[in-house]
Amino acid sequence: MTGLWRKLLAEFIGTALLLATVVGSGIMGVALANGNNAVALLANAGATASALYVLIVIFGPVSGAHFNPAVSMILYLRGDMSRRDAILYVLVQTIAAIVGVLLAHAMFGLPLLQPGTHVRTGSAQWLSEGVATFGLLLTILLGLRHRAAAIPALVASYIFAAYWFTASTSFANPAVTLARSLTRTFAGIRPNDVAGFVAAQMVGALAAAAVGKWLTAKSAEPRLAEVRADGESA
Repeated sequence: MTGLWRKLLAEFIGTALLLATVVGSGIMGVALANGNNAVALLANAGATASALYVLIVIFGPVSGAHFNPAVSMILYLRGDMSRRDAILYVLVQTIAAIVGVLLAHAMFGLPLLQPGTHVRTGSAQWLSEGVATFGLLLTILLGLRHRAAAIPALVASYIFAAYWFTASTSFANPAVTLARSLTRTFAGIRPNDVAGFVAAQMVGALAAAAVGKWLTAKSAEPRLAEVRADGESA
């Protein structure tokens, strides 16, 4: 198996398992929470964050563990991926996300295809998705620059928090958004609301790329360590 096919397989398995976790934990959380949505959301967020940590650790060395078209797009725009690889990553991530939702339905004995009915639209929801995706991409870009080894914990922690501080519960991923339009469970979204979410996610991702580039640009001024005690540059 060539290196590219290994990467694509890793992206497929990782994205499918991520969506199975998102949808499956939502189903289980609702079933056990006795109508308490806070408990259901806590279960959903905790399971998702835990799965993300594991999946990034095991698949990161193989494919980079993107599991997200927004991540692949920004890395392509930064010159870290070829156009071909980025397109293939996005295609595989999207298909795998749908497979993950179907897998969750199958595990809980639900109809495999069930268009979502959960209304998620409006300026507050779109702003939430923009903020969620901005924060996720900035976490990844700055984490890669400063603490690459901590990326699994950084991403998992951010997503857990974003489930709670955003009104949209932080989809922050176009493939996840599309796939979740195929479920009527706790994690679902109406198909009609997908376009607004994805547009907001793309804006947030591009904003994060711009801010990340600016924050990591080398300053023309000497760093403190390069300045002598007498005030002259070294």
